[in-house]
Amino acid sequence: GTDTPASATPGAGGGEDSGESGGGAVDAAALEGTWVGLTDGKNVTVSIASRKVALVADQSVCQGDVKDMGGEPMLALKCTDGGTDRTMGAIDSVDGSKLVVSWDGGAKDTLAKAEAGKLPSGMPSLPDLPDLPEVPAP
Repeated sequence: GTDTPASATPGAGGGEDSGESGGGAVDAAALEGTWVGLTDGKNVTVSIASRKVALVADQSVCQGDVKDMGGEPMLALKCTDGGTDRTMGAIDSVDGSKLVVSWDGGAKDTLAKAEAGKLPSGMPSLPDLPDLPEVPAP
């Protein structure tokens, strides 16, 4: 394998929230919600709440935090399968309905905001389950 320098220094930044960020920086609060889309024909879902991030992309499940890096929010994730395609993501743009994330691993996700309590259209549906017997209460 080739050695590539890490793009961020572990432990840099001290970890405290910086409150107001300057200029036209992306507001981390604008990232809150569930975002869904297709990248290379694979479903990608990103959920962000209280600066915590959960991502499901194809077979990868990743979680982490929204980190402030130089005044810009970044998605810093660890994936359960050890994958590195989506471990550090830069927010290209976000508005009320669309989120665009460029990942260090090369992927670029363009995601639409999912309405609370509604699944997006165009996603594969689950098959109907047979009626299950009622379980008596203990």
